[in-house]
Amino acid sequence: MSAPLTILGSGMAGLGLLRQLRALDTERPVTLITADSGDDYSKPLLSTGFAKGLPPERLAARSALAIAESLNAVVRTHTRVEAIDTRAHTLRIGEERLDYGELVLAAGAAPVTPFDVPEALAGRVMTVNDLDDYRAFHAAVSDLGRPARVAIVGAGLVGCEFANDLLAGGHRVSLVAPEAAPLPRLLPEPLGRALGEAFRDAGMGLHLGAGVVGLQAEGGDALVCLEDGTAVVADLILLATGLSPRTALAEAAGLAVSAAGIHTDRTLATSAADVYALGDVACVEGVNAMYVQPLQASARALAHTLTGTPTPVRYGAWPVLVKTPLLPVVALPPMCAPARWRIEGEAGDLTALAEAEDGRLIGFALTGACVRRKVELARAAPALLG
Repeated sequence: MSAPLTILGSGMAGLGLLRQLRALDTERPVTLITADSGDDYSKPLLSTGFAKGLPPERLAARSALAIAESLNAVVRTHTRVEAIDTRAHTLRIGEERLDYGELVLAAGAAPVTPFDVPEALAGRVMTVNDLDDYRAFHAAVSDLGRPARVAIVGAGLVGCEFANDLLAGGHRVSLVAPEAAPLPRLLPEPLGRALGEAFRDAGMGLHLGAGVVGLQAEGGDALVCLEDGTAVVADLILLATGLSPRTALAEAAGLAVSAAGIHTDRTLATSAADVYALGDVACVEGVNAMYVQPLQASARALAHTLTGTPTPVRYGAWPVLVKTPLLPVVALPPMCAPARWRIEGEAGDLTALAEAEDGRLIGFALTGACVRRKVELARAAPALLG
């Protein structure tokens, strides 16, 4: 019988790997350990639920028990691994020692919370990074019994998608960020401003170019205090201030890690024998791509590696589709700063081409009607990890 495989994490990476593995090997013993409820759900749907009127139970496709039965695996929910002993091939869970043959770290990334949360705002300052978080946020919104005033701190991918979704769901939304325009990591500023204008025209409050100095409770209100002395008043504050790979367990076990994640080679192997990393926590030959397509490609490749066919992963030129129906956005951000952005179009229909010094296309960004060019431009762009 094959050596037992243990997967830490039940998100898209962990469950995706288990599905791919079962397509190749139906019998190998597999234990999946997760710190949350272990429900099978599509994470991208978290930022579309309010517009569609979806309660949390509608987002969960299967329970942990159903996953265990259908995929022939042991699924341990609400369980935290405290330490990894890579020499003994064991995990420590409280007083328990659990043996593994091979181990896959797929614990994802955790929201960055750069502000102290006053005790008076407990339960009103939230992040949404998994289905359990969505349950808590959805309950907090529903408990108000009226459209919520939500201040979203952070204008990156998560912040913009939730802002669009909550506004479409009938809530009053304020978007707060120190940058001059939304999506600063994906879009050159003129395209970001076009998205901001679409948000503003739809009734969203924009507080851009102002840093946050703190959070405060005042009566029944939650305040986001800005460096210019003003404050954004809300019922709830949603922090969308970035994600940090969950590397602490790996680092304590002596694995090679950095701020970008757990270091792996192209086969997703870490610096420790029989230990692999997958998904948002993995930095594959210097690249950490926290998007769906690289994750799915990694799960497919690792399933083959774990069933005896070492398979290096390859990432194509896969653009990011941002879920902002108020102004559609597609972007393939360049791996390094371009020599120039060449921007064409008018109003909200813009094409931005990132070019190297010699004129080569190294990335692009599209808004509005121009998103139809995504396939054409992706074919001309370099692979993320070729």
